[in-house]
Amino acid sequence: MGAGPRTTAPTSVRMAVNLGGLEMKNPVTVASGTFAAGREYGDFVDVAALGAVTTKGVSLAGWEGNASPRIAETPSGMLNSIGLQNPGVAHLKAHDLPWLAERGATTIVNVSGHSFDEYVQVIEALEDAPVDAYEVNISCPNVDAGGMTIGTCTSSVEEVVSRCRAATKRPLIVKLTPNVTDVAEIARASAAAGADALSLINTLLGMAIDAERRRPQLARGVGGLSGPAVKPVALRMVWEVHQAVDVPLLGMGGISNATDAVEFMLAGATGVAVGTANFANPHATVEIIDGIAQYCKRHGVEDVQELIGALEW
Repeated sequence: MGAGPRTTAPTSVRMAVNLGGLEMKNPVTVASGTFAAGREYGDFVDVAALGAVTTKGVSLAGWEGNASPRIAETPSGMLNSIGLQNPGVAHLKAHDLPWLAERGATTIVNVSGHSFDEYVQVIEALEDAPVDAYEVNISCPNVDAGGMTIGTCTSSVEEVVSRCRAATKRPLIVKLTPNVTDVAEIARASAAAGADALSLINTLLGMAIDAERRRPQLARGVGGLSGPAVKPVALRMVWEVHQAVDVPLLGMGGISNATDAVEFMLAGATGVAVGTANFANPHATVEIIDGIAQYCKRHGVEDVQELIGALEW
């Protein structure tokens, strides 16, 4: 092992993709909430080698998050109920975004809010910061509507996306929740309201129980399921949404290696995000980038964009 952070190997394959106006040097970013803002992984990964770094969700003021315990291991995955804990947008601007900019990283900021106004206020606060794109997390509970998750209703999706669209000219990625009956319907509403790209999936709602204690393993009872267990659901939803909308997709959900990433691209994703795998292997992202390039070489693919939606029947 070298002393410095891992970077990617040179390749003759053209790896650049355009995610709704966001130029990425390769298709790989990280899933929000699994990489902090990059600094914590700086000893392991050259953040500038990634297609982009996606920050942990940021709100206007800091959120304390949920009570512990808030992480539980499950077969082929994990549950979390962190609750979007973060120190707020001012801290991100002062400490994390300059660090990413100094290292030449492409930066996507995940934007969270408990109300429509808060989403807009976070974006407005970031407009003078070194940010390349926003990922709007519409899986947050909307206090304006009694705690209903914003991303499960087309009217609230259209409202928050259109307001965010009016607040910025930067690329706007909308992150979809899988906890709906018809994800394509939510995707169409997001695109119609001005989304430049869509990312999916967020975590699936799940639960774990300690039978000996007869208690839930998470303090809140339920949490978000991620990891390899969700990959078949995520692939299906990416494929469905690719049929339903014309905007590019950022696919995620259980991606642990390059083969997983290629599968998402074949299903219609322009880029992919690596999440839970980062916890087990801090080098996962750069290994996946190299692995995608190796796959392309084996299959005579000169440009990685040839893989997007190339599923054959």
